[in-house]
Amino acid sequence: MENEKPLILVSNDDGVMAKGINELVKFLRPLGEIVVMAPDSPRSGSGCALTVTQPVHYQLVKKEVGLTVYKCSGTPTDCIKLARNTVLDRTPDLVVGGINHGDNSATNVHYSGTMGVVIEGCVNGIPSIGFSLCNHEPDADFDAAGPYIRNIAAMVLEKGLPPLTCLNVNFPDTADIKGVKVCEQAKGRWINEWAACPRLTDSNYFWLTGEFTDHEPENEKNDHWALANGYVAITPTTVDLTAYGFMDELNKWFNK
Repeated sequence: MENEKPLILVSNDDGVMAKGINELVKFLRPLGEIVVMAPDSPRSGSGCALTVTQPVHYQLVKKEVGLTVYKCSGTPTDCIKLARNTVLDRTPDLVVGGINHGDNSATNVHYSGTMGVVIEGCVNGIPSIGFSLCNHEPDADFDAAGPYIRNIAAMVLEKGLPPLTCLNVNFPDTADIKGVKVCEQAKGRWINEWAACPRLTDSNYFWLTGEFTDHEPENEKNDHWALANGYVAITPTTVDLTAYGFMDELNKWFNK
């Protein structure tokens, strides 16, 4: 590996052949040496899942100057663990997940395999960013996101991120992006989450689906509002889930 250049480790949850990850590599290549370790097929919705019941296998897909691509039989989080511990000869300067086909705003961050990539990098002290586009189509147009991705990644490489803090970056599905907003995570929840698909002899089959309801649709500080109004939403995200504001009250329950 070319040690004088920043080392960028890339993965996703749509699989190594997805357009999004290949566009991401294209956008990031001017910034450093790229190593891709991505699932061999889609793993959407896998969150931070790990493979613990069977071995995980990886295979070289291609190698050229400044770019090495592997595919892996495991989850997105497996990919980062495997690359860090068995493939790379130094710690990455940056971990990047994406570009996801579909947004990872609001509570989606908890389910997202793309953000599983990012969280795994973050808990290991590596600056980490997730990129997602509000378009699920396999041939989605990522061109408008390109300059923003390169700029955001370059700034994180230069400035770093605070401990246990990563970036969740979502793009609206438009060629006319208005700019960037630093956002809070929208508050809401998923409803109507299952669609029946009965079999001839058994009606208890369902497809996961759903609709997200934003509890604060007029809140101009949240990521849903930014995306709905044509802005890139950057949400600084902490992996420390401690509810510090509730600690004193909870202590009162048990220390009267």
